Amino acid sequence: MKNAPLKKGDHLYLIDGSGYLFRAYHALPPLSRKRDGLPTGAVAGYCNMLWKLMEDMRGGDKPTHLAVIFDAGRKTFRTEIFPQYKANRPPPPDDLIPQFPLVREATRAFNVACLEQDGFEADDLIATYSRLGRKAGARVTIVSSDKDLMQLVTDCVVMFDTMKDKKIGRAEVIEKFGVPPEKVIEVQSLIGDSTDNVPGVPGIGVKTAAQLIGEYGDLETLLARVAEIKQEKRRQALISCRFKKSKQPFDIADALSNYNAEFGEMGANGADKAAPLADQ
Repeated sequence: MKNAPLKKGDHLYLIDGSGYLFRAYHALPPLSRKRDGLPTGAVAGYCNMLWKLMEDMRGGDKPTHLAVIFDAGRKTFRTEIFPQYKANRPPPPDDLIPQFPLVREATRAFNVACLEQDGFEADDLIATYSRLGRKAGARVTIVSSDKDLMQLVTDCVVMFDTMKDKKIGRAEVIEKFGVPPEKVIEVQSLIGDSTDNVPGVPGIGVKTAAQLIGEYGDLETLLARVAEIKQEKRRQALISCRFKKSKQPFDIADALSNYNAEFGEMGANGADKAAPLADQ
């Protein structure tokens, strides 16, 4: 099978390589190369996971296009907009850092495209390629369990959690967030994300956020009509966040729109770089 641009009826697989690597690192005991002590445990685990996934693909709904996508580094446009973004996370373990280039070499050895972009996270590339796939009329499967990617789910984009052997579609997103995928970002704006050090509205969790978005439709409308909120504590919390933080999320949304548009133009012909599985 030759490399070819995505077209209607194709099936694009996008693998969250960074997620795979960290899972492998934490799942296996430390391993190293005897002659020089080079850590290899995470790479070995990653290769086993990728091999299993590719073998499973051959027996089922195999993709026409396949790519593994990595984070290029800790510094992205988000840290420029919000310096505290992910500031609560420790640096990568010392024995994992030497494996970053090795895992990319291993991916290419599988004849699978290995993609990353300075200034962006893997999530941004996955979102962009998903959009390009939808635009081309292709189906898209995102191999990841990252909740941030659930906002990308549509009728033609699904997620696949290999650890649980579970597909995540619209119904599963609604079950988790209480809203459909297109409203997930509204809920996340209210609840924040402690793992990324993104603050939310105090006292508002997923259930309350989903209820508010279900009633008011979106964050902007909710903030515009915040005086209607009957619960005093909740109303004051929303008002407080509105005046202290409201410009920041909206500025972030504007910046994301601009970056996505530019990257979409840059990557419009890039999906054909994803290596298809060889015919068996």
